[in-house]
Amino acid sequence: MAKKRLSLSNYVEGVGAVVLYFLFRAMPVDVASAIGGFLARMFGPMLGITKRGRENLRRALPELSAEQHERILRDMWDNLGRVVAEYPHLNKFRLFEKNGRIEGLDGGNILTNHDPTKRYIFFSGHCGNWEIGMRTASQVGFQVVGVYRAPNNPIVDRLMIWARGSESGELVPKGDIAARRAFGAVREGKSLCMLVDQKMNDGIPVPFFGRDAMTAPALAVLALRYDCEVVPIRMVRLKGAYFRMESEPPLALPKTGNNEADRLALMTKCNRVLERWIRQYPAQWLWVHRRWPD
Repeated sequence: MAKKRLSLSNYVEGVGAVVLYFLFRAMPVDVASAIGGFLARMFGPMLGITKRGRENLRRALPELSAEQHERILRDMWDNLGRVVAEYPHLNKFRLFEKNGRIEGLDGGNILTNHDPTKRYIFFSGHCGNWEIGMRTASQVGFQVVGVYRAPNNPIVDRLMIWARGSESGELVPKGDIAARRAFGAVREGKSLCMLVDQKMNDGIPVPFFGRDAMTAPALAVLALRYDCEVVPIRMVRLKGAYFRMESEPPLALPKTGNNEADRLALMTKCNRVLERWIRQYPAQWLWVHRRWPD
């Protein structure tokens, strides 16, 4: 924070985020989640950014009616509000805890019985509560390095890092530093957690819902170079602040000898997984991302 001059709007936004955080923290998790969802559902659709979500839905899921699109957007805001309100309660969500808030579906038998000699990259998207989902690997014993997109406001960034706590593992903001740290972490035998559904202007075009989307190739570069196990993992919201963690078997790595083609093939597989998940629970994905070129 000392390296970046803070504007008045940074301070106002930061103070608002801190106040909201501690208000939600003072509530029981179910109450906080419900209120966060209600507020976002009421006011989110009024924001201009919802127009982008509406256009994304129209292009990605044209088979659905306009009424269905609007319902998905309202439910998307509800889910996003709950994610925000659940931030102060992340330590209450633990995988495989008896009578806990997360039921596990370890389809690849990775989390419960992983091979310590292998390298792992866990990937997901902004689905359900992604903050909880990417903590599960750390909870079952993996040494995790998480790559994330830092908020533009440094105060909010510090607050989110503090809220995530040590169970989120080492957190590295996207950029040149993250790229170097990711390579170092894999060489050290640590596992990476990555969200791969955000637009990257200098990425590679990869099909996503029938249109090319600029996609970061870092996952593929690392996985192919170090022969990593690429594991899809997501957190499905069941009802309120209860979830089902689903991990899937690792993706097969393409190995044709053509690095560029193999990277594209692997990221295409990742996007297909994300697309399948989103089609199953469309209201649990963040449609307001600027995922495709305009």
